[in-house]
Amino acid sequence: MTPSVGRRPLRSPLRRSLAAGASAAILAAGVGGVGVSAAHAAAPAAAGALAGALAAAPVPADTGARITAEQEVGTRAVDITINSPSLGRSVKTRILLPKNWKRGSQATWPVLYAFHGGQDDYTSWTRSTDIEAWAAKYNVIVVMPEGADGSYANWHNYGRGGTPKWETFHTAEVRQLMERNYGAGALRAAIGNSSGGAGAMSYAARHPGLFKYAASLSGVLSMRSIGMPALLMFTNAGNGQDPFAIWGIPWADDANWAAHDPHALAPRLRGTGLFFSAGTTGRPGPGDPNVAPWDIGLLSEIAVGANNKEFKKRLDELKIPYTAHIYGDGRHNWPAWIREAQFVWPALMKSIGAQKV
Repeated sequence: MTPSVGRRPLRSPLRRSLAAGASAAILAAGVGGVGVSAAHAAAPAAAGALAGALAAAPVPADTGARITAEQEVGTRAVDITINSPSLGRSVKTRILLPKNWKRGSQATWPVLYAFHGGQDDYTSWTRSTDIEAWAAKYNVIVVMPEGADGSYANWHNYGRGGTPKWETFHTAEVRQLMERNYGAGALRAAIGNSSGGAGAMSYAARHPGLFKYAASLSGVLSMRSIGMPALLMFTNAGNGQDPFAIWGIPWADDANWAAHDPHALAPRLRGTGLFFSAGTTGRPGPGDPNVAPWDIGLLSEIAVGANNKEFKKRLDELKIPYTAHIYGDGRHNWPAWIREAQFVWPALMKSIGAQKV
């Protein structure tokens, strides 16, 4: 068992052989963090932010995606259930609302999208961090959508397309539902850990202008670097998925891989604020437990760090501004991600004009 910042109990890490685990934890498409906190509900609701039940007729998204349920889970936190044609099923999204939010208001608020890592869910950020307290200090809406182990992509499915379309769900359906029913504005930023970090950066590149700022915490930002396709596919196979269904067969479907690779898409990130961070040494960092040198959370972060260095080099070649923290010691886990998220939080808020309250 691995403690998380000494605060919350954790689930057991992946039980794989050393060779398999070291590869699979690499990531992004499959491991959100080594040791994920046990389920933790948001604080009990006091005087709730939502005046009454779900709005009589929530406005649907262009695809027909619609909100079918709404539940207060905290003083200013609400979970909604979305029936999504892009996914072919219903999933949840957690929303943190600012103190001055009122249903039916004509006002709009800046929005931060927080994407979780693999083997986790939409409760990840509130369960593993103090994001509720961070958000409460600003007039910002925080949206934490379900991402499952979808790798933040519309799946290739051997060229047939079809469901699941996670990118469409996040960038169109969830966005439109937030804007049409909760007052989310056009000033947006994104942050994610592990595969969620790769997703934040990929979405920013694939949809220039969608986000003012994108932050990746230990995300794979160069998908096609040597050995990485095999490791990503191995990770997804370990999650019980067809590893070729997501982006296609490496090399044979290289164009589709490149179309989702932040490294290849780097020129499209010009004009977006960028932050990325990762460890490099394979040694425990501040807040990490004392674990064996072959711990998969340590070994995987070596590969992530090297990958982030490649992305950094590419941005340097293109003369695209960024802020990077390649910090050396640190495990692929929440102690480092919490620290990095707190560091970049002011920049995220500034980029979308979120004011302190």
